[in-house]
Amino acid sequence: MPQLVEDIDFYFNENGFLVLTEHYLLNRGYCCGNGCKHCPYEYEKVPLEKRQALFNKRLMEKRTMIKSDIYLLIYDITRQIPPGRVTSYGAIAKCIGTGASARLVGWALGMSRHGMSDVPAHRVVNRNGLLTGKHHFGSETAMQELLEKEGVKVKNDQVQDFDRIFWDPMTLMP
Repeated sequence: MPQLVEDIDFYFNENGFLVLTEHYLLNRGYCCGNGCKHCPYEYEKVPLEKRQALFNKRLMEKRTMIKSDIYLLIYDITRQIPPGRVTSYGAIAKCIGTGASARLVGWALGMSRHGMSDVPAHRVVNRNGLLTGKHHFGSETAMQELLEKEGVKVKNDQVQDFDRIFWDPMTLMP
């Protein structure tokens, strides 16, 4: 048996276990039936019940990775909003290609309030200029106060002159 090469044929996971790579498994040429994490053979020799569980786990890992990447993109776009300007959840969603997922943008920005002080989430409002995300800012008036410090006028939880100060994230696109 040839010598295994770390980072090509295997790696050690966060628990210190050796994990075989897809490269190694392809060179080996068959599914062993043990449910290897990177099995390129669709777990063909794994019993059906265990196989379905492995597929579900793989799918959840991919979804988590995709969600994480989308959240980072949302944060990057939000950081580009100039002080004194606002945009909408839907405008960011459209910019990242998920136009029907304004709620996803809201969820991401809600999460940003936990330790990501460099993301100016207060500059993102709903399509009518309403401060619908204000409950994520610690007090009923904190979001409004942050906007007003930047010169944005807010009355009854709604940005005034919304059309004039609206910033379109599509301006970032080449």
